[in-house]
Amino acid sequence: MNQKMDGKIIFSILLCSILVSGCISGQESGKGTIHLTSSPSGADVYLDNQYQGTTPGNISNVEQGNHTLEFRYSGYRSWSTEISISSGISSFYAALIPDPNLQVSLDKTPLTTTAPAKVTVQADKKTLILGESMLFSGTSFGPNNVLLTIFGPGYYSKGVLLDRPKVNSAGLWSYSWNPGFSIQSGSYIIVVEDELMTISDRVEFTVVGGGEVTITSNSFSAARGEILRFSGRCTTGAQNVLLVLYGPDRFSGGIELGSLSVAADKTWNFKYTLDSTMPTGSYTMYVYDIPKTSSSTTQFTVGFTS
Repeated sequence: MNQKMDGKIIFSILLCSILVSGCISGQESGKGTIHLTSSPSGADVYLDNQYQGTTPGNISNVEQGNHTLEFRYSGYRSWSTEISISSGISSFYAALIPDPNLQVSLDKTPLTTTAPAKVTVQADKKTLILGESMLFSGTSFGPNNVLLTIFGPGYYSKGVLLDRPKVNSAGLWSYSWNPGFSIQSGSYIIVVEDELMTISDRVEFTVVGGGEVTITSNSFSAARGEILRFSGRCTTGAQNVLLVLYGPDRFSGGIELGSLSVAADKTWNFKYTLDSTMPTGSYTMYVYDIPKTSSSTTQFTVGFTS
């Protein structure tokens, strides 16, 4: 009887060892795990063109390095991006956009007269200057709360949940956001979803400020009829700069010469021809980012050259 008891004990120890070793080997060392969500949920997920299941879900034992991630959902535009995976858990979210060209109804007979649940979002401005607040508002018919998630550069690159505003009895919600001065300039997207993350809407806006605008000219003295070249950089996140020229007579109050686009490398360039009627004297060229969070100047003279 003691021999039978000893045999049962040894078998139990071996069985526990096998189970424990199996649990430990579930995630290989040095590899990463990807956590995936989408709106709407149930999207097909492909990693490096290999089907991995549907959202929400996880992909384990992913090799470190660069991969191609794609979300597909019938009736919606596919969403694809290049991702970089390291050890640990990386989270990715896709707000899929309906594609009218792909949404084909096989049965055109209406099944119900009830309006489908929907959520909307809008911002009170298209450009947010650092230090200011922005008001987001919208409608929601169905859920008691909505989810607000922001995507953008830096800290917001993978999406950050801002809040869960409550929807009032009229189906309206609002949220005031003031990120202070810590947010980076650039382009941002606010995504609003119902609590089940089945329907969504989005709005885009730009954050500017926190940088500088510079200006230089190719000469500090010129004659009428010559061309002056001005150039500089704009690192505030603004997409355009404004040039204003001050000088004697009709230039005393400043004359706007126009707005210029900021290039992808954050530089701008402008050529200005000095016409034959320009008064002799000293001039100051101002450059502002739009909407004027930073400025700079340079000076030149007209009519004093030999």
